[in-house]
Order: sequence, then structure tokens, then C-alpha cells
Amino acid sequence: MVLMNAITIGIAPIGWRNDDIPEIGKENTYKQILSDAAYAGYEGTEIGGCYPKDATELNKELELRNLSLIGQWFSGYLIRDGFEVVEKEFREYCQFLQAVHADVAVYSEQTYSIQGTEKCVYTEKPEFSDSEWHQLASGLDKLGEIAQSYGLILAFHHHMGTGVQTKQEVDRLMEMTDPEKVDLLYDTGHIFVSDGECLSLLHTHIKRIRHVHFKDVRRKELEEAKEANLSFLDSFLHGVFTVPGDGIISYQEIYDYLLANEYEGWIVVEAEQDPKKANPLEYALMGKRYIDSLKK
Repeated sequence: MVLMNAITIGIAPIGWRNDDIPEIGKENTYKQILSDAAYAGYEGTEIGGCYPKDATELNKELELRNLSLIGQWFSGYLIRDGFEVVEKEFREYCQFLQAVHADVAVYSEQTYSIQGTEKCVYTEKPEFSDSEWHQLASGLDKLGEIAQSYGLILAFHHHMGTGVQTKQEVDRLMEMTDPEKVDLLYDTGHIFVSDGECLSLLHTHIKRIRHVHFKDVRRKELEEAKEANLSFLDSFLHGVFTVPGDGIISYQEIYDYLLANEYEGWIVVEAEQDPKKANPLEYALMGKRYIDSLKK
């Protein structure tokens, strides 16, 4: 486990393989992803669906490359299924994260999510009722306690196409959850696409932010995706997202604000792209060099 006493730079495997569209990048093995990440200078990766479920095997391959595991996405359905159903799967998930010495349990509420459907992600996002908000917040507080018992941070991932997408929705969730149990994953790309800017969320919730994704956005492709009413998956295949430094988000102010407020944890380079159009290693190197330039 990486000691969280500084900013550490990692990368998500989503540039090589995409769990939502398994055929995308299927030629890239998990060992290739790990080797590319290490070669590009990253200190860790998030866990992808193609990674082995055997902790011993995975730990060996990580050690060979001097890499750490950061965390893994968890698709939760607290609203649809209730806490008791989610709890069992979440405990098993936390046990695995503990076995591979990860730091962060990344939770996304997937009830009513359209991110994997053909619906337009820009106009058809779901919304929760008041009772559903309370059910979600109550369940998250309990899951946060469970995560802590395994030595993990529970970081909620606001995401396009879900019921917690906009800053207003994140504000509501943070107000309703216990700050001692539930933290926030701050994703620059998702909040920029949702709200048109990404600084307000950072400034409002800096004390709750315990995990960060740097995802950039291409303006032309975003405008085209909105005009064509594309789904989330079709949007990323169209090239809406890219690595930091290759899009329209200015990261220097974001990075400096994190430093000024003594953020300690991971910054993860993440960009859903078609690997046949955007060479994963090339873009991993591009993202790492850009972040390194922010430190000067």
C-alpha cells in the first residue's frame, strides 16, 4: 500500500481495455497494461476487469514492476436492491482490495444508470426521489464503515448518466452523508461534461475529496456528441475524452489548488478511448509528462 503522505500519480487501465465494451482492446493483456504503466513512470493502476481475481498472482506481477494497486470500481445498487443485498458483495470486494493492498473503494450508484445504454447521456440522465436519496445516503454511511474496517477509503464517484452527476447532486449527497465515513472521488472530465466547468466542485468539497481522476475533454468531439445525442459509450468512442493536457481543461489551477489544500492521495490519469485510435502507451506517456510539467 502506498503511504498517503503526498500526491501519487497512477493510471486507469481504461485506455487499454474497457469493461463496458469488452471487445474494445481485448488484445491488450493485463500484463501488458501493467508493463506499459510502469514504463510510462506511473506508481500504480486501478484494477480493470481483465485483471486476475487471484490476489497472489496479481501481487506477484505488481511486485515485478514495482507497482501498487490503487482501487477498483464498484457498481452498487443500494436504491434498487437495498443495503443487505449490496453488503455481501461489497464485503467480498473489500476483502479482495485488502488482499492486493489497495487504498480506495470506488463506489458508483448504478440504479437507473444509463451509462451503458443507448440513451442520450446529455439529456436523459436519471433522477432520484427524496426517499431514494435517503436510502442511498444511509447505505453509503454503512458501506463507509465496512470499507474502513478493511483499511480502505470509500470514495463516491459522480458519473455521467447516473443519478449523482451534477454539482448540485454531489452537494446533496455530501450534505446527507457522514464526512467521517463517505468521501468523494473528484473526476474532472465527468463534472466538466456535466456542468461545463470543474472548479466549483473542487472548491466546495476539497475537504471530502480523497481520490482524484484527471480526465480531459475534447471540445469539438463533445459538441458533436451533444449535437448527435450520443450515448455515453458512443461519446467516448467518438473521442470526447482524452488524457490531461490533450483537451480543454486547464489543470494547473486544479493541481495547485490540491497542493495548497494539502491533498494527499492518488491522482489517476483516466481516459476512455478506443485503443485502436489512441495508442494506450503513447497516451499514457503523454498524460504522465503533462502532469510532471504541472509540478515545475
